[in-house]
Amino acid sequence: MRILVVEDEVRLARALAKGLEAQGFMVELAHDGDAAYRMAAGGGFDTIVLDIMLPVLSGSEVCERLRADGVTTPVLMLTAKDGERDEADALDGGADDYLRKPFSYVVLVARINALLRREAPGRPSVLIVDDLVLDGGSRRVRRGDELIDLTPREVALLAFLMRNAGRICSKQDILEHVWGSDVLRDPNIVEVYMGYLRRKVDHPFGRRTLRTVRGRGYQLTPGG
Repeated sequence: MRILVVEDEVRLARALAKGLEAQGFMVELAHDGDAAYRMAAGGGFDTIVLDIMLPVLSGSEVCERLRADGVTTPVLMLTAKDGERDEADALDGGADDYLRKPFSYVVLVARINALLRREAPGRPSVLIVDDLVLDGGSRRVRRGDELIDLTPREVALLAFLMRNAGRICSKQDILEHVWGSDVLRDPNIVEVYMGYLRRKVDHPFGRRTLRTVRGRGYQLTPGG
């Protein structure tokens, strides 16, 4: 799951990113409202954690513009302590939830997970390809009636492939959506994780769902 964290206090933003990545999330950072709007408008995020007090554009303005553009990504707004006006502005502007500063990290993760469990319009929380089922809320995967134990990164990779079932996804496309475009990674990491997935999702079931398309990328094929 990809999260955009928007916070102008750079040290706090990096601390939040580090903690969320330890929970298996892929995190990208923005430090002002204009950058946040451009990144969020590009899509590809499952949740946005958005501070209300930002340079250039406020969090409320960012949220309002995104909603006006038809972007439905869930937004968790961070507001000042006892800032009732901020909370009202956040909700009026289209935020899905808000959290007052200072906040407990445990509560932040719980709020994010709650937003991820909600079914966003046009984006089902449960992905199904043949007998392969991925629950986006619980991040559980099963083939038929049998649960499959996957790491958070493997779940994120499988979810991306399932959302794009039948389409060939390049290594770069997978890196940007699963690992984050701001992270420098060896593209071969995709091949490594595809191997992990095949050994867990395909091989034990005698299936060939996950394909390598030489020179082009990878594909999850229904009926494979």
